[in-house]
Amino acid sequence: MRKITRRKFNTTLVKGLGGSALTAHMPLACAMGSKQDKKKLGIALVGLGSYSTYQLAPALLDTQHCYLAGIVTGSPDKEKIWGSKYNIPEGNIYNYDNFDAIKDNKEIDVVYVVLPNSMHADFSIRAAKAGKHVICEKPMAMNVEECDAIIKACSENNVKLGIGYRLHSEPYTQEVKRFVREKTFGNVRYISADAGYYSGSNPEQWRLNKKLSGGGALMNMGVYAIQSVIYGTGENPISVSAQEFSTRPEYFKGTDETITAQFEFKSGVVGTIMTSHNISANRLHAKCERGWFELDPASTYIPLAGRTSKGELNFKQESQQKLQMDDFAKHVLFDAPNLVPGEMGKRDMMIVEAIYKSISEGGKKQALSFESNFGFGG
Repeated sequence: MRKITRRKFNTTLVKGLGGSALTAHMPLACAMGSKQDKKKLGIALVGLGSYSTYQLAPALLDTQHCYLAGIVTGSPDKEKIWGSKYNIPEGNIYNYDNFDAIKDNKEIDVVYVVLPNSMHADFSIRAAKAGKHVICEKPMAMNVEECDAIIKACSENNVKLGIGYRLHSEPYTQEVKRFVREKTFGNVRYISADAGYYSGSNPEQWRLNKKLSGGGALMNMGVYAIQSVIYGTGENPISVSAQEFSTRPEYFKGTDETITAQFEFKSGVVGTIMTSHNISANRLHAKCERGWFELDPASTYIPLAGRTSKGELNFKQESQQKLQMDDFAKHVLFDAPNLVPGEMGKRDMMIVEAIYKSISEGGKKQALSFESNFGFGG
């Protein structure tokens, strides 16, 4: 397993974010840390980039079953900023070198790994060995082999494992699952999903560094599109063919820019996806026997929007990260269903690897086979 040193990672991250995360001002939190009710699970965020700063930490101010108990960062500046703003005790602040000492901290129950993809396996496995439950941000790892290693470590250390697929906890996505489960519009016949954004003009961002990301658009936004066609049909695909397009090769030197893929499902459903770091796209659309349904946007934070051949969808919009982390906490505390198990992350990485293989073989169809058909109706 290739490791990225803390110093190398910090240098790359600061270049990619322009240092903005170091001085970002968040709303002043109420008393947290050790003063929290221990009926809630204490979560430690590993990696304090933009997602932790602007999404996860604010969401943890509103969660019912978990709270921000600790942080892991390679930046002394962030230690001070976060410790002050979130009232995090000094003993709950770690860096990448002393991270393993977290095993002795009874205030931290869950470790949420929010690092570049190349570091997911390392810190997820170390967290499991420390006896902490694990949430691993998507994509689960750099390859299927690393996914297996994470799943094995969590199983051997008797800790729970979830993947950072926030959409499974929000109501629009759950309504899509209901449509499929109850055949509201009959059987799905065709489904398409697009997920992408224009990455701008910063070639130093870590997502364009293959050693850190493992790939480009497919490893980032493509996972959303893959997820969409799966829960939008209620099936795992049985084959995939794929193509890659590059219109800015001077910018996307080492990672994929735009990928399209076509899926076949056992029921006869045909599915297509498009993912890109050069095209803004965010949609799920399904044609069924007796109508259609769609989400557009389908994978942004908020607001999402949906409509069907029968009319508009209208659900309460709230932090998806809040819902996601509370759902995982309920899984740990009350044995509620795990909506996003590690096996789901592994399945998606199997599909990613099949797409890359298809591209390398000129679009040749790749057969897909999975051990379980899970996560569709929750």
